[in-house]
Amino acid sequence: MKMKVLRNNGEVYEGNFEEKEVRQAFWHTSAHLLAQAVKELYPDTKCATGPAIENGFYYDFRFPFSFEEENLKAIEEKMREIAGESLSLQVYSVSRQESLAYMEEQGESYKQELIEGLSEDAAITFYKQGGYAEFCKGPHIGNTSYIKAIKLLSIAGAYWRGDEKNEMLTRIYGISFPKQSELKEYLHMLEEAKKRDHRKLGKELGLFAMMEEGPGFPFFLPKGMVLKNILIDYWRKLHIREDYQEISTPIMLTRKLWETSGHWDHYREIMYTSVVDGADYAIKPMSCPGGMLVYQSEPRSYRELPLRLAELGLVHRNEKSGQLHGLMRVSAFTQDDAHIFMTEEQIIPEIRKVALLIQEVYEKFGFSYFVELSTRPENSIGSEADWELATNALIQAAQSLELPYVVNEGDGAFYGPKLDFHLKDSIGRTWQCGTIQLDFQLPARFGAEYIGADGQKHRPIMIHRVIYGSLERFIGILIEHYAGRFPVWLAPVQAKILPISDKYSDYGREILQKCREAGIRAEIDLRDEKLGYKIRAAQLEKVPYMIVLGEKECSAKTLSVRLRDAGEAGEQLAGISFEEFLEMC
Repeated sequence: MKMKVLRNNGEVYEGNFEEKEVRQAFWHTSAHLLAQAVKELYPDTKCATGPAIENGFYYDFRFPFSFEEENLKAIEEKMREIAGESLSLQVYSVSRQESLAYMEEQGESYKQELIEGLSEDAAITFYKQGGYAEFCKGPHIGNTSYIKAIKLLSIAGAYWRGDEKNEMLTRIYGISFPKQSELKEYLHMLEEAKKRDHRKLGKELGLFAMMEEGPGFPFFLPKGMVLKNILIDYWRKLHIREDYQEISTPIMLTRKLWETSGHWDHYREIMYTSVVDGADYAIKPMSCPGGMLVYQSEPRSYRELPLRLAELGLVHRNEKSGQLHGLMRVSAFTQDDAHIFMTEEQIIPEIRKVALLIQEVYEKFGFSYFVELSTRPENSIGSEADWELATNALIQAAQSLELPYVVNEGDGAFYGPKLDFHLKDSIGRTWQCGTIQLDFQLPARFGAEYIGADGQKHRPIMIHRVIYGSLERFIGILIEHYAGRFPVWLAPVQAKILPISDKYSDYGREILQKCREAGIRAEIDLRDEKLGYKIRAAQLEKVPYMIVLGEKECSAKTLSVRLRDAGEAGEQLAGISFEEFLEMC
């Protein structure tokens, strides 16, 4: 369904809910609808801020009473009532003085504070729907009637302006859609996501742990390390095949390096720092400056290019505690980074190769994906000519692969545009993982050179790229994608050997040894428990194969294999040889 979107300059255009800008405008208007409903129900409530987020919207309030979850129902009903009035949205400009006067009249102290923080000549726009007006940069959808389905999901505490020194407000999260069926589908996805929560499954399956002694710093347990190493081994095989050279750079480097790279100015607030012998150092939030130093460690010739340097770099970022979330948002993680140094003529072929490699990896795990082209942000470095050349190269490479993409205006890295790969998991959620970033700036800032065929010095161009993104986050995604039921090649434990009684323990150990010699990840359950108990335990651990051993198997030197994915009945392959079992793995 097409809907009108109203920008703050008065421009109106039509688009579908599936388009990112339209969806964000839809949810932004829903946030205003939430504020309007709250003010009608509880006029003494103070409104803070209410943006659209990746999935839905929220609004922060200061209620004049103790707000509880049960209050959401009344607000939700009021939102539906207002949406049903088919209110057209209007946008208009207001002077700073008029804006402050209006907010003072309304008693909206938080809004006053925000406006006071703007410059004297700032352009201030208001959006109005019915009797509710709010200063906002937009955009918004043109009419509340587009909002057909609304659900308020939860409440949480949130400090005003994200500062723990400020007072705590009540944040209300919500979701909305143009169709009731879309809301129903989304709520089903949320229920499924709860069952698949990687934090819950990670604990149950013994994969990782988060400790109070290191908030945001994951501990990988033995089975989790098996999974992580499988991913690393797969990554290494692919990169050897694709002619990458693996490097490792220090975890901490001098402040001067980060100033040269530009990260000190753009990422200082998330960087951990230290002082060594009176000099400032920073723990790396990303690996690219170290990769640049490796490139410059010796003279380079055009014959060496493209030079592909790959690194599994451990990086640290000082994330706020409220943003940490299991493996999905951590303060220490491993990036499967790579930096490709090349000539201008090699740009498009190299982008194509990286895009095809990302495609191969995602298909291996059963992910579909879509691509965004993220363009120059406001806070960036470099000339317009460089940015135009880089952006056009990404477009040409994508088009040559017939790779569809949508444009994400202003979301590029500070040093260059990028292609971001968003994979889609088994319950329809999307995750941004892979990226290809084209960079003319770092080589220039570091004075990187190579000797060309003409014997003259030239400046290389650089690609930054990741495929997994963060190994930790990718593992979290995989846990939820598979609901812990990893395919056999990824499963930390591929087979569980279950002797029916102690009489068959020796045969069980013999099979365990044969599995290990054959490279099968197996464990044996020698507990003095009934077979049914052992099978249920293995099922809870989501082990692909359960090898049941009793008198018949021991005498014939065969196996009885129960399949994890055979349903509740638990299909069992009886009397098979060990060699036949190997073929299954």
